[in-house]
This record gives sequence, structure tokens and C-alpha cells, in this order.
Amino acid sequence: MSTTPPGAPGTPAEQEIRRPGSARQMFAVTVLMSELFVVLFATLVAHGLQVADRGVVWGVGGAAMVACAVATALVRRGRAGYVLGTVVQVLLVVSGLVLPTMFVIGGIFAVLWIVSMRVGARIDAEREERYRAELAHRAGQTGTAPADR
Repeated sequence: MSTTPPGAPGTPAEQEIRRPGSARQMFAVTVLMSELFVVLFATLVAHGLQVADRGVVWGVGGAAMVACAVATALVRRGRAGYVLGTVVQVLLVVSGLVLPTMFVIGGIFAVLWIVSMRVGARIDAEREERYRAELAHRAGQTGTAPADR
């Protein structure tokens, strides 16, 4: 049981209000990093089944892995990462033409991508609404509006 009085330094009432992080961004990074590993394993399968020349298999697989990694990095910087991430989803499904199992795996990841974009955007909107309400509440308590960070 805490004996710290309300409003004392270090209590939640005195702590700075931080802008919430993006759930959409977190979901996108998670899906893309998971896909990077799936593409690696799919490349190993394609190599083992000898669906094409080794150089072609590893060139295409490596390019797809790089695209996942680049999209992951760009998601943190803006819209380009989300666009590249969407392109990666399409290419992953289309890779089913070479390795039929990828239709299923690519489809699953495409659904995960779509759901993560929609749900993540909804969570971000709710977090932003709560953040603004907390700022307004704090401004009402002190009589001044805190800086919007």
C-alpha cells in the first residue's frame, strides 16, 4: 500500500503525458518480419524441390526477403512502407504459381496484413482520442493547456 499523497511528484498525476505509439505500425512490423522468415523457409523448400536453378531461387527469395526488410524499415518512416508491404503481400500470393503452398501461406499473410491495417488504425484512433481527452482533463485541472507533444 502506497502512502504517497495524490499529486506528489512521481505519481501518475504529475507524470508527463506521452503521445501513444502506433498499433498499426507495430502490427505491420510484426507481419512483415514474420513474412521475412516465411520467405526464407519457402526459399529453402523451393531450393530443395529444385523448382528452378539455384541462382534464380535464391535471387528471387533474397529479393523478397530484402523487400520485407526494407518495408519494415520504411513503415517506421511513413506511408511508403505500408505501400511496399502491400506489394509484398501480392507478390507472396503470386509466388504460389511456382510453389503452390504459397497460395495458402500468402493468403493467410494477406488476410493478416489487411486485418492488422484495419484494426491497427482503429486502435490508433481510439488512443489518439484518449490522449486528447487526457490533455483536456489535465488542462482543466491546472487551468493551462499542456504542450501537445
